[in-house]
Amino acid sequence: MTEIVIWLIAFVFILFLSLTRWEASVSAALDKVMPRALKHDDDNRVVWSLALAVLGATALVNPVDMLLIAILIGILAVLATKLTSWAMSKAHFH
Repeated sequence: MTEIVIWLIAFVFILFLSLTRWEASVSAALDKVMPRALKHDDDNRVVWSLALAVLGATALVNPVDMLLIAILIGILAVLATKLTSWAMSKAHFH
């Protein structure tokens, strides 16, 4: 129960800060990090703020779980690219 309360407090705090400081810092930071296909409009500020709040609160409450998931996703991405390159080298395109 304590973990849920801490997560909710962190979520509300991060959401509040990202919404109030959107124009000053959050929007510019997202523009630097995101690729062109994911660039945000001002209409998406609530969606991006919610996503940042969920990720931030989860990283504060369960940092080890977040790290292990990031490592797992990285390993799966490397395996997928290796498998794809191997399959493309074996394929014969006529």
